[in-house]
Order: sequence, then structure tokens, then C-alpha cells
Amino acid sequence: MSYCTLAPDHPQHGPYHAEEYGFPITDESALFERLVLEMNQAGLSWLTILKKRANFRAAYDEFVVDRVANYGAAERARLLADPGIIRNRLKVDAAIANARRIVALRASHGSFAAWLDSHHPLAKPAWVKLFKQTFNFTGGEITGEFLLSTGYLPGAHEVSCPVYKKIARLKPPWMRIPGARPRAR
Repeated sequence: MSYCTLAPDHPQHGPYHAEEYGFPITDESALFERLVLEMNQAGLSWLTILKKRANFRAAYDEFVVDRVANYGAAERARLLADPGIIRNRLKVDAAIANARRIVALRASHGSFAAWLDSHHPLAKPAWVKLFKQTFNFTGGEITGEFLLSTGYLPGAHEVSCPVYKKIARLKPPWMRIPGARPRAR
């Protein structure tokens, strides 16, 4: 079964599916949040992450990149002791390092969204290679879901899903490519 079939009536998946998944994002904090959440989902269910989302927002200062980029040992220790989030050392360290990387990307591209746009369109394997070179803890699944969920890759929704039409009106990056099609389900 597809996410478009399973999500709509679910208390956590339903709102995420209908209001966020696959919608284009340009806000830096929202992009960073999605990256951190996708990284933390590795090895776990997306439902676990959605249930802990408010805790993640509080723990990571609403995902304000500059704040997280300035985290030191005390903030790292606080995150690793926070039972409301995923207390995985590699994931916590990667979130902090990736915030610092986003700050650095501003010098060359102006913003995280502009960096993404400057590389678009790429096929998923090229995106994965680029993310692995740029960010920490970003393998194929994490990168693919991040890009799908933020509108850079097609396939977040089935064409028959009512949400697909809402997203199509917003012209996400993947739809701006001549001849682009959603991935088959």
C-alpha cells in the first residue's frame, strides 16, 4: 500500500501527508528540520519521528540554523540526555555539523534553498553523492526522502491523490523539469 492510501485517516501521518509531504520548502529552518528529522528516522519508523516532532523542535531551538550551528559541548550533552528525542550520538553530532555546513553554504549560495536550487535537477544517485560530500549522516534513503518530501524529487504522492493536485499548483522543483513524471508506484 502507498503512503497516499495509508496516511489520510491517521492522526499523525494524515496531516503530514496532506499539508507537508512533497510540498516545496524554501524556509531554511523548515528545510533544516526536515533534514534532521529524516536523519533521525534512519532505523526507526516515520511515525516515531512524527510523534517526537514537537520535542525535536524544542530541543533544537525550533531548528534555527545559526543557533544549532553554535552548539557546543553543553548543548550536545543536553541533546544526548533528552528522552524526548532520538539520543543517538552520531545523529546529534551530524545535526550540529550540518547546521554549520548550511551556515557555510550561505557564503557561496546565499541559503540552503538556493544551494539546492543551484544543483537541481539531478538524478537521485547524483543527489546522494552530493549530499554525502556536503553533509554528515546522509545516505541514499535519507537523501532520497529529504528530496522527495521537499519537492525536489517526484513521487511523494500518487497522481490520483488529491494532495498531488495541491502540490502541482505550487510547481515544486521536480515539476519544473520538462517531461518530469512522478515515479511509478
